[in-house]
Amino acid sequence: MQISETILNIYLVLENGHVTELRAKAYESDEGDGEKIKFLMSRSKDDFKGAYKFDAPTNSKGEFMKYNKFAKLEERGLHFQLFEEIFQKFQVPQNPLICVTPVVDGEILAKEI
Repeated sequence: MQISETILNIYLVLENGHVTELRAKAYESDEGDGEKIKFLMSRSKDDFKGAYKFDAPTNSKGEFMKYNKFAKLEERGLHFQLFEEIFQKFQVPQNPLICVTPVVDGEILAKEI
């Protein structure tokens, strides 16, 4: 029997090449990882509107992070640091199962299952 865990749909909201907002929607699931991912992906377009909003990271000048900087963090596996507030809000364990969906200039770029 699988143990129930909190899984997250996370949205990276991009405007003019900058990360301007983060959003997240949490679910509890005791399915296998493959089923959890399929479920999150199937909900990604519908969950966006009702997802909890979080402030996007800014630099010391108050400027939003450019997407290419986020992509570099992601390549090195460090992008999870940007989601710490989300992880704390939903009280997720150390290595949560998440689905990250970009929303570019208002268009939700959800992957098809």
